[in-house]
Amino acid sequence: MSSRSVSLTSTFLLLAAGGAAACDSNRYHNEGFYCADANGVIVDESYCDANHYYGGGAVPYYIWHSSGYRSGYPIGSRLPTGGSRFAYNDQASRKSFGLPATGKIGNGTIKTNVVGKGGKGTSKSSSHTSHTSGG
Repeated sequence: MSSRSVSLTSTFLLLAAGGAAACDSNRYHNEGFYCADANGVIVDESYCDANHYYGGGAVPYYIWHSSGYRSGYPIGSRLPTGGSRFAYNDQASRKSFGLPATGKIGNGTIKTNVVGKGGKGTSKSSSHTSHTSGG
């Protein structure tokens, strides 16, 4: 092979490797977390303390998450559409997002470098609108 062919081949391989790395970086994103009811209305984060037990069969509160959630939504406001949720006491889902297995998770917690859309969350996409106050 001539030195020009080796140079072009090396350049191509470097570009291909860079393209693959760029694709991999799209797997990582920031994810926002909130404690909310089944309708996505934010409640005090103490309701999502995994050490708390609610009697009965229905899970009253969920940890909602989305790459579109930012910090600062007030209690009583409805989260923007497009988020997913999992039961507040689902330790496997908590761990899959790098959250503590038990205890409270602060409303507006932002986790960085979350891989993909992981977790065992239930997708919830409804037509409700965001009701936030302030900015």
